[in-house]
Amino acid sequence: MDELNRIDLNLLLTLHALLTEKHVTRAAARLRKSQPAVSHSLAQLRTHFDDPLLVRHGGRMTLTARAQALVHPLEDALNSLNGLLAAPDFDPAHTRRRFRLSLSDYASRIILPPLVRHLRSEAPGLDLAISQASREAMLVQLTDGELDLALGIFPQPPEDIEVQDLFREEFVCLADKAVLPAKGGLSLEEWLQRPHIMLALRPDANDEIERALTDRGLRRHLAVTLPHWSAAVDLVAGTDLILTVAGRAVGPLQRHKTLRKFKPPLELPHFAYQQAWHARRTNDPAHSWLRQALMTCSQPGR
Repeated sequence: MDELNRIDLNLLLTLHALLTEKHVTRAAARLRKSQPAVSHSLAQLRTHFDDPLLVRHGGRMTLTARAQALVHPLEDALNSLNGLLAAPDFDPAHTRRRFRLSLSDYASRIILPPLVRHLRSEAPGLDLAISQASREAMLVQLTDGELDLALGIFPQPPEDIEVQDLFREEFVCLADKAVLPAKGGLSLEEWLQRPHIMLALRPDANDEIERALTDRGLRRHLAVTLPHWSAAVDLVAGTDLILTVAGRAVGPLQRHKTLRKFKPPLELPHFAYQQAWHARRTNDPAHSWLRQALMTCSQPGR
């Protein structure tokens, strides 16, 4: 208790924001405080911990070893205090929180619009900060407390990461009707001879489609590799390119009347699109409410 008597607990909230954002201005925006006020608090924290906490390295601010060691204990302590002080019944209509989510523009297009409408109606005080990262980076950010939720495919998550299926997906192929037979799709041989579009954050990614091909000793010609789901469909029209992608990413083709969907000519696994979070968030009432909202808003027809 002696240490608690030596520090203003509000400084701990400022410390959490600084360790999370690694930036004084962003921490100030997160706390809804002025930048000078947060800078003053940082000076007090540096004195208390006898450590600079944030240092400039390579043009950006990074955490010192002492600050890095504080991240998880501080988050656990604040979560415990929040649970202690929280009202017995969670009220989304009057809660004020900011959640950090990471998701691709695929999920942004099919889940984010209904989710935002739901939040504005049921929980207008819940704010979202959206980022995009690779699967591996999202898992690290969840562990480090830089993310609250990540959306994607997580076949082998670490032990401290909880995963919940949102919906099942299957792959479909898309091509311009002009380069397809009058009916149906393509044989495997024809499919392999065509140039392909690959959706990946990194050009060297080894996704489910590439693994299925490798298992059969096959390769396809990747003419275009890009991370933008929303742009990929537009690249197909008027070309000989083939796009193999999650079915809900294509959606109805009213806007692309020259295109046709068809079944992939090789067996590709169905997969679950998931939400993932660190286990320390599981019992947070607001976090739990948001997870349920995501589950509801990810269903077809929302």
